[in-house]
Amino acid sequence: MNYRHHFHAGNFADVMKHALFVRLLRALQRKEKGILYLDTHAGRGRYDLAAAAAGDTLARRPEWPDGIGRLWALPAGDVPAGLGDYLALVRDFDRRAGNLDGAPRFYPGSPWLAHALARPVDRLVFCEKHPAECGALRAEFAGLPRVAVQEDDGYTAVRALLPPRERRALLLMDPPFEEPDEFARLATALAEGLQRFPSGTYAIWYPLTARAKADAFLNAVRNLAPPPALALELDIAGADAAIKLKGCGVLVLNPPWQFEAEARAIVTALAGLLAQAPGAAARVQWIVPER
Repeated sequence: MNYRHHFHAGNFADVMKHALFVRLLRALQRKEKGILYLDTHAGRGRYDLAAAAAGDTLARRPEWPDGIGRLWALPAGDVPAGLGDYLALVRDFDRRAGNLDGAPRFYPGSPWLAHALARPVDRLVFCEKHPAECGALRAEFAGLPRVAVQEDDGYTAVRALLPPRERRALLLMDPPFEEPDEFARLATALAEGLQRFPSGTYAIWYPLTARAKADAFLNAVRNLAPPPALALELDIAGADAAIKLKGCGVLVLNPPWQFEAEARAIVTALAGLLAQAPGAAARVQWIVPER
């Protein structure tokens, strides 16, 4: 695996993805009935920000200071309302992991955020196909109830686990985008998921390294004639900035009631908080409108 998320953990893309994820899961939990949460590309669960920077052979500047580091440094009264819950979960995880210093040290991946929010009626399935990452993930959740860790291609799990016995589900699809056909694989997996379970809620993270590829993916989703689909995008810099990853997006299919307003407030706040160059912006659009 060329990509190691531990170096990127806690960067602006993680902050956006995880802040939206927390609000999305909270919104689905307004109903008492349990849900299946499926993380198709779960990673290792936790990330040591200091160790990742120290072990980087390319001596790159760590990315977390311009992500979670900026939120961490905000006075309590200046944290936007939509980000408070997410930030509190990250702070609690960092403290429980043993960090007593002022700066963040341990950052939770989406599996730990899901576990922190899960109710007794909810079921969690984490898929990770890379053996070393999956081994670390298994160690994180060994012996915990209602949690399954699978060394598996998460795209395959979409077919295997849907429809869920709970009849409600949230799928987070967040691949590393190592392969040139990743957008096509996402669209195919999404089509299979919708065919098997059209009422599920699907959240798909995607990079904005090339606008044309992202637009082609969103058009492919439109062509599936899917349920309502909301695209949320964040640029931390304009097109002329010398930054490789200038933005990212999260596409949500079947977003719960009132989620759009909460999500819009989050990405708008993050565009101001996480900007790294002129041209930072937030965009919210319905790819497929609510009926």
